[in-house]
Amino acid sequence: MSHTIDLTLDGLSCGHCVKRVKESLEQRSDVEQADVTVTEAHITGSASAEQLIETIKQAGYGAVVSHPKAKPLAESSIPSEALTAAPPELPAADDIDDSQQLLINGMSCASCVSRVQNALAAVPGVSQARVNLAERTALVMGSASAAELVQAVEKAGYGAEAIEDDQERRERQQQTAVATMKRFRWQAIVALLVGLPVMVWGMIGDNMMVTDANQSLWLGIGLLTLAVMVFAGGHFYTSAWKSLRNGAATMDTLVALGTGVAWLYSMSVNVWPQWFPMEARHLYYEASAMIIGLINLGHMLEARARQRSSKALEKLLDLTPPTARVVTEEGEITVPLADVQPGMTLRLTTGDRVPVDGEITQGEAWFDEAMLTGEPVPQQKGDSESIHAGTVVQDGSVLFRASRTGSHTTLSRIIRMVRQAQSSKPEIGQLADRISAVFVPTVVVIALVSAAIWYFFGPAPQIVYTLVIATTVLIIACPCALGLATPMSIIAGVGRAAEYGVLVRDADALQRASQLDTLVFDKTGTLTEGKPQVVAVVTVNGAEDAQALRLAAALEQGSSHPLAHAILEKAAGQTLPQVSDFRTLRGLGVSGSAEGRALLLGNQALLNEHNVDTASLADEIQAQAARGATPVLLAIDGVVAALLAVRDPLREDSVSALARLHREGYRLVMLTGDNPITANAIAKEAGIDEVIAGVLPDGKAEAIKKLQAEGRQVAMVGDGINDAPALAQAEVGIAMGGGSDVAIETAAITLMRHSLVGVADALAISRATLRNMKQNLLGAFIYNSLGIPIAAGILWPLTGTLLNPVVAGAAMALSSITVVSNANRLLRFKPKA
Repeated sequence: MSHTIDLTLDGLSCGHCVKRVKESLEQRSDVEQADVTVTEAHITGSASAEQLIETIKQAGYGAVVSHPKAKPLAESSIPSEALTAAPPELPAADDIDDSQQLLINGMSCASCVSRVQNALAAVPGVSQARVNLAERTALVMGSASAAELVQAVEKAGYGAEAIEDDQERRERQQQTAVATMKRFRWQAIVALLVGLPVMVWGMIGDNMMVTDANQSLWLGIGLLTLAVMVFAGGHFYTSAWKSLRNGAATMDTLVALGTGVAWLYSMSVNVWPQWFPMEARHLYYEASAMIIGLINLGHMLEARARQRSSKALEKLLDLTPPTARVVTEEGEITVPLADVQPGMTLRLTTGDRVPVDGEITQGEAWFDEAMLTGEPVPQQKGDSESIHAGTVVQDGSVLFRASRTGSHTTLSRIIRMVRQAQSSKPEIGQLADRISAVFVPTVVVIALVSAAIWYFFGPAPQIVYTLVIATTVLIIACPCALGLATPMSIIAGVGRAAEYGVLVRDADALQRASQLDTLVFDKTGTLTEGKPQVVAVVTVNGAEDAQALRLAAALEQGSSHPLAHAILEKAAGQTLPQVSDFRTLRGLGVSGSAEGRALLLGNQALLNEHNVDTASLADEIQAQAARGATPVLLAIDGVVAALLAVRDPLREDSVSALARLHREGYRLVMLTGDNPITANAIAKEAGIDEVIAGVLPDGKAEAIKKLQAEGRQVAMVGDGINDAPALAQAEVGIAMGGGSDVAIETAAITLMRHSLVGVADALAISRATLRNMKQNLLGAFIYNSLGIPIAAGILWPLTGTLLNPVVAGAAMALSSITVVSNANRLLRFKPKA
């Protein structure tokens, strides 16, 4: 026997997760239908709750049976678009994710990322762990305590510090970054001050060969080089030792092996020259010092560039003022922002930055919301309108009541979403991580095999060539660039998107968005204003306009349907009669009795079903539909009495935004519950390629499936309420939002302003980010693919020389700097209008 079970879900973070859970459930033979969002699942079928929860767990997520919730009041079902009441607000801060931030110390490459991520994922209670090499941070979702997480990271051989507050995290990161850059700077200077003169001397004054005359001098230089290795490069050896103890190998392992082997060989030659033939008494002290100096210099420049990559997020963090003016009975007082509580009344004047979310109680002002929504035009706001932390009063003065403070403000939640997205990895980045995880051991094997080949088959002195080959391969193969390629692009791309009012839930959404070819738009509230107006009233059979409006409005009292609002607004000022026997007829309209008369209000199908003749209005129905208006018919006592033409105008920027998307090669589809004639009229005006009309909300996901079955990569653009199943079904769900009314429950991408320009911007930024990511990965792969064979001596037959280990160290440092610099180009990216 069929029944419906409601489950609360855990661990889902995007439309991709929703799709996976939905498919897992619907594959069961005892499940008839599964409606899934990021937080909930409503399943109809004969399966038990325990069976459903187990299926969801096997898909990699958590679930528990939901507590019953009060049912919403019934709404009108006048056929047109799905209801377009304001989208739900951002989830409360605590509901976005049960997450903890950690600052990680000691990571140097993608191998480190894999170790830290695996260590965190293995902690009981952790549902997901995202480690970001570029920021040296970890974002951990689940119920594990901070102490358990820190302990797990330390056991893996790294340092960790739990950070609860974003401001505290920012301060600690800045302190760490400054300290790290200073440390790398002086370490680079010390190493290069020793290595550079020795290298120059060897090139122009000495051939770096040990003789009886210079043995003591070289021994002194060797001990000085050892001091450099300890004080300027000690972190490489310490990290390599920790990794070795944990059965792992990282970039630091390669640096430690390369420089350590070069120094040990040189010291052996220096102390026991008699053990080596004359031609093998070459010293490589300068190589050890120079490599350490160049890599430290590269790390310093990389850290400086990494700071620039977080520029967009830091701009968001700077939007909150440190204090607020609270209005009390004794007067106005300035208090620290942390002391502001919900319910307090605050004052804002021209030039002030809004400290917390709230609602205006007195006055009017113009607000600049550009940094929050990407909307360049200031918005005028007055009594009862919402304002948001981070926006600026451009002109005017208001009093407002605080509604959300601290981490619960829209701005704080946006920052959390941006940080979460910046810590995620797309599929292409996960591939790079998997390669990096085995890269270092593979390089060590290649270095040993190359050295062995040169030892047994190379020219004399074999020991010298063997040493140069092994050292150079180890140094040039460090996978720093590979580890930074993806996260640097993600940090810059997601941050840049936030500046344009585009919130990306995870990096995978960026990759999928860059591969789209079809964009499907909900009509009402997406292509149109979402504020329908009655543009004509046509009466027949002796009915009067005022009477028709009065009776139609009486039926729509209390409804939140946009067409109902239009009718009520048109009838404003009239006294409306009481309605009895009210019924909502899904997909048709409504019925009831008023003033002793039986009333029907809805589409032609409703009147046909009740055998009401509409021939007298047939021409007018066609004419209004052809103009893009929705004909709403009123019947009184079984006789058609009036036609109310309701039209929802296109948004101002819809036509230009859709034209831009056309130029970029997308196929545009309108998906609507409206009748085909009206829908086609709107589509023609907007420049839409294809119309799918007459679709009820629960059929929109099926319409998306049909497009996907044709081989299309589909994005669904909607308001995120009734479109939730379609948003989850599409490759990418894009929710139209506005301020705190941001529908992000199932959307992979959320627009902070209600404008299709944001869709074009989001897709342009996603393409630019993926392109940048591919450039970085390609550059890193080419560097390692060419660098390792060259270091192994493949060019020897042509040139008769080997790559100097010092040059290898410089190339390795340069590769990381190149990747970071290329990613930072995204910070200047501007979508074409």
